[in-house]
Amino acid sequence: MAGLSPNTPIPTEIKLHQKSRILELAFENGERFELTFEFLRVFTPSAEARGHGVGQETLQIGKRDVDIVSIEPVGNYAIKPVFSDGHDSGLYSWDVLHNLCLHRDELWQAYLEQLEKEGGSRDPAKCPPPAAKAPPSCGPKR
Repeated sequence: MAGLSPNTPIPTEIKLHQKSRILELAFENGERFELTFEFLRVFTPSAEARGHGVGQETLQIGKRDVDIVSIEPVGNYAIKPVFSDGHDSGLYSWDVLHNLCLHRDELWQAYLEQLEKEGGSRDPAKCPPPAAKAPPSCGPKR
C-alpha cells in the first residue's frame, strides 16, 4: 500500500461535480486539479484492477459513463469512492491522488494507446459482458 511521506500534500477540499463527472481537488500547497470519474475508475488502485504485481493489471474498459455514487473517508489518509458500476474497493490515499493529478495527462494518453492496441473501448455498449466464472470445484469429477 502507498504510504504518506512528510512531503505528501493533503487535500483541503474535495468536491464532486455530478453533472460534469469531475472530482475537484485542492491541496494545502495551493495546487488545484480536476479528475474525471472515468479517469479515477480506470486508474483505481484496487488489487482487482492492478493485480498484486507488475504484469497483473487488468485493462479497464467501458467506463466512459461511470458515476461516483458516494465517497467515504478512510481515516485521515484516503478516500474510497463508490462507483455506479459497483466498484468500491479502491482506496485513494493522498499520495496516490496527488500522483494521479500530477501525471493525469500522460497516464490518460498511455491508457488510450493501450485501449486501442488491445481493441478495447471506453463505451460500455461496445464492451462484451464479463466472462462467467466457473463454479468452485472440490476436485476432479468422477
